[in-house]
Amino acid sequence: MYQQQSYDNHAGWYNRHFPTREAKVNFLKVKSTKENNIAQWLQQLFFKCLDPLLNEPFQQWLTVGDAYGFDAQYILQKGSHALATDLNTNFLEVARDEHIIREYAAENAEKLSFGDAAFDYVLCKESYHHFPRPYAALYEMMRVARKGIVIMEPQDPVLKMPLLLWLSNVLTTKSRTLNKIWKNRFSFEPVGNFVYKVSEREFEKFAAGLNLPLVAFKRINPNFHFQGADDVPAHLGNSIFFAIRAKKLMLDILMKLKLIPGQVLSAIVFKQQPDEQTMQQLRADGYRLVVIPDNPYIK
Repeated sequence: MYQQQSYDNHAGWYNRHFPTREAKVNFLKVKSTKENNIAQWLQQLFFKCLDPLLNEPFQQWLTVGDAYGFDAQYILQKGSHALATDLNTNFLEVARDEHIIREYAAENAEKLSFGDAAFDYVLCKESYHHFPRPYAALYEMMRVARKGIVIMEPQDPVLKMPLLLWLSNVLTTKSRTLNKIWKNRFSFEPVGNFVYKVSEREFEKFAAGLNLPLVAFKRINPNFHFQGADDVPAHLGNSIFFAIRAKKLMLDILMKLKLIPGQVLSAIVFKQQPDEQTMQQLRADGYRLVVIPDNPYIK
């Protein structure tokens, strides 16, 4: 079965690359102790998208596909509780022993073992595109959430780029030609998964189908990671960092002008209506809020 092979490939990936406990400890120490480097700066662009939801302390969070525990670590640092989960917990066990996280569990996102509304929020950061059946995971994450879910993933460019959408429609019967123009139309990663990019529209439809009240979207441009980014300081005096900041600024401007989509979409699907303060904080942080109308035929 395809999905089982995908699960097996992903579960074994970390042990193939970091086969010993010592290798895992060294990796986590490098990632968690080095400060003010480009890799850390880029990760903060993701994590800051959570801040409007983390102003209320003592919330219960579940992180899904949190292989190293860094997603849970950020939430813990903000004063909330977080349970880190992944298919394979070898790294998470080390992360707990190194005091990066407090708790962990082995979980398949497409079949979570928790009860309904067991957590306030569920975070799935840069893992959704690995799932062989992402919609199964989406419904599971929503099932175990009480307030909502947060998905951070590469954004599908088609609906945000009219020219690409036009070409897709014109060349619909000429797949080879379209594939040459749109080179990452079907992207697969070495571990074996199709790179499932997301769109705002699909989350709107998902929320409307479940009669949920609100979705919020923020587009960011954080995809500038490179081998050795942990060793490069993130200050403007460094030429590499300066070049990355310049490229990001250009993309941010083009994105605000609606000429290109963001590299990554942070999507929050709310299961219950957030309070006015939370909505104000979301807007101040750059989120666009979309109110989902009530289904008039279901009470």
